[in-house]
Amino acid sequence: MRGSRAGATRLPVQLQVLRTGRNEARRPATLAKDRIAKGEPPRDAIIVGDCIDELARLPEACVDFVFADPPYNLQLEGALSRPDQSVVDAVDDDWDKFADFGVYDSFTRAWLAGARRAMKPDATIVVIGSYHNIFRVGAILQDLGFWILNDIVWRKANPMPNFRGRRFTNAHETMIWAARSAEAKGYTFNYEALKAGNEDTQARSDWFLPICTGAERLKDANGRKAHPTQKPEALLQRLLVAATNAGDLVLDPFFGSGTTGAAARRLRRHFIGLERDAGYAAAARARIDAVEAFAPEAVATAPTRRSEPRVPFLSVVEAGLVKPGETLHDGAGRHRAMARVDGALTLGPAIGSIHKIGALAQGLPACNGWTFWHVERAGKLVCIDDFRAVMRAAMREAAE
Repeated sequence: MRGSRAGATRLPVQLQVLRTGRNEARRPATLAKDRIAKGEPPRDAIIVGDCIDELARLPEACVDFVFADPPYNLQLEGALSRPDQSVVDAVDDDWDKFADFGVYDSFTRAWLAGARRAMKPDATIVVIGSYHNIFRVGAILQDLGFWILNDIVWRKANPMPNFRGRRFTNAHETMIWAARSAEAKGYTFNYEALKAGNEDTQARSDWFLPICTGAERLKDANGRKAHPTQKPEALLQRLLVAATNAGDLVLDPFFGSGTTGAAARRLRRHFIGLERDAGYAAAARARIDAVEAFAPEAVATAPTRRSEPRVPFLSVVEAGLVKPGETLHDGAGRHRAMARVDGALTLGPAIGSIHKIGALAQGLPACNGWTFWHVERAGKLVCIDDFRAVMRAAMREAAE
């Protein structure tokens, strides 16, 4: 949650991050300013400067994903104490203070417009916030033409209690996930990978994760938090697994302690971090330099059903995996149909596709015929989708 306001003092220094990781030689990243001058986006770079100015310098349509943790404009009044009178280390930095809502809205509109300009047509953005700011951010997102896909609730396993006892414990933050526009249909969402990792259940929009504590929390020389609002790396890792692929370029306009960069490095994504505070940028650089990337095979995007080549049932018949005249059964053995030479099925007087005949047999409006129909092999029923998988594997092998 790092702030950067238009007109703020700018630091021209460019801090570069060394690329590190398994089986990778340590070498300086290409200078960000040189790549930008050539019309190319920087990669694995932390740029120190005002985020609105630096966003304007990036090439148009160059990034695949944006994660933004902007100032929340907490509007804190005075120090906050615990019941034992110890002072809470709350967010009271200047970068989180705005004169009024109008100033905050102007700032939000400016950086969001800059981020949208840098996004590829099918890129998406996630903005995280609290009740102090997320509703204003959501309205401005829509005003600028973004298309909201989901709001995701990060439910904190260990939230800070409400010491004054005047409100509910603020135990969650909200993330808005949006496409660049309503026309963006090809955005990345690794649905099947998320489902597989969630015990074959659809991933939900409420995530239960602890806040950043322990060894992950960056500390300064005095043992204090290096950054007051450092996010847990698990949160960023889940977002990047969901909405990016290996090799994608991730932009974070409020880089802070570098959590986005650390997660990107582990998952073999590239990153651009914008941060106006040179101290935070230096801490982030040191943190990311120590990160070791996961093995390529561990982060490779699994093929999805939609990305697999289309195999019609006629091809299965032509390959002799199901023979014309052979009887097909449902898994429970209640329904039967006959395979035809043209790849259609016959059920009584009706002739149609494996899907239409499957739906007709059950009296339903639709059916996935690939998973519904089976054939008998060696005394057991085998799903015809297994034959489609065999043909797809042969097609992949032939293409290599």
